[in-house]
Amino acid sequence: MDIELLQRTGLAIAIGLLIGVERGWQEREARSGARVAGIRTFTLIGALGGICALLPGSTTLGFAMLAFALPFGFFEWRHAREKGTVSVTDFVAGMATFALGAYAARGNMAIAAAGGVVTAAILAERQVMHAFLQRLTWVELRAALLLLVMTVVLLPVLPDQTLDPWNALNPHQIWLMTVLVGTVSYAGYIAVRVAGERRGLLFAGIMGGIATSTTVTWTFARLARRSPGATAEVMAAILAAWMMSLLRMTALAVAIAPQLLQPLAPAIAAAAGLLLVAAALAYRAAGRTESHGLTLKDPFELGLMLRFTGLLAVIMLLAKLFSGGAGGLLALGGLSGLLDVDPITLSMAKMANAGLAHPLAVSTILVAATANGLAKSVLAVVFGGWRLGLSLSGLAALSFAAGLLAYIFV
Repeated sequence: MDIELLQRTGLAIAIGLLIGVERGWQEREARSGARVAGIRTFTLIGALGGICALLPGSTTLGFAMLAFALPFGFFEWRHAREKGTVSVTDFVAGMATFALGAYAARGNMAIAAAGGVVTAAILAERQVMHAFLQRLTWVELRAALLLLVMTVVLLPVLPDQTLDPWNALNPHQIWLMTVLVGTVSYAGYIAVRVAGERRGLLFAGIMGGIATSTTVTWTFARLARRSPGATAEVMAAILAAWMMSLLRMTALAVAIAPQLLQPLAPAIAAAAGLLLVAAALAYRAAGRTESHGLTLKDPFELGLMLRFTGLLAVIMLLAKLFSGGAGGLLALGGLSGLLDVDPITLSMAKMANAGLAHPLAVSTILVAATANGLAKSVLAVVFGGWRLGLSLSGLAALSFAAGLLAYIFV
């Protein structure tokens, strides 16, 4: 018992020392005596919190914290007044050190240690966090908040059971899949933002394909119509987006039903590999053609996500109704793939977990991917002209033929 008390007291002191090192380093240029609290004081604050927590009674600890907070806050107030600042960071850091030291003595030592490390890290990353806020746009903040509301607020309260007469629609699972797609879209946007400005259409196409290859297709195809000299570069970017779309589709399916990886992998690897080679050749042919970068304006479109949710619910219902026959599911895969491949992919993955034959689930996903490729080829013709559209259509046909052969013979 004495050894445990020593360990807890030592942890309280170590937490104070860690935070004190960070606070002392931040004010290392200040003259001696100009700081209210540095490495020694914060170490003692941690020790004080630990010792007070070892005293009997919770009321004693409460009065001890109050007795510490009042004079410490007074000195911090005088220090801020002399410097002409209104920051309360040091005061909050001191209170956090006392509380963590007390928790180290009374609570879970691992959580107390983690809290000390996280507190020190937050204090140390002041410049990074402020710079992040300066670069953050309202659209990005709004998108992050919406995603958090969807995940933390709405998802837990949705019932995790089917509510319809056909036993097909589970609100919790439908919303979870919507959150998953939204997270993938936001991750693609952030990846582009972190890397800075666009470095050509190829990079933008790869990142855009993570979010929506359909949008990349018609957006870039318009560039080819306006700038015929950039056709090769546009083609490279669109093909890269298609390749990323196949990989994203596979990742979504495997995230829900890992057992689908083995039957899906050969077909997706063959199709994506052909697109990769074609994209590389097109990019090489582009040479030094002037780039036309894509500007991603919204990382998380709520309207698009809600439409996705509705489409996903309809597809899951139809999938349940047509689940009695293989032909019905394959037809549903083709029809839904014309609009979006993700809902049918997630629906088939869910049904595979519920007992649907894996070959049928994989075949439906591949049919949907083929239909989606056909729809994007049509968009390329409409928005980019016959030259670009027919070239992409031919490559799409070769890609899915390679996938079909791999699926049959591998």
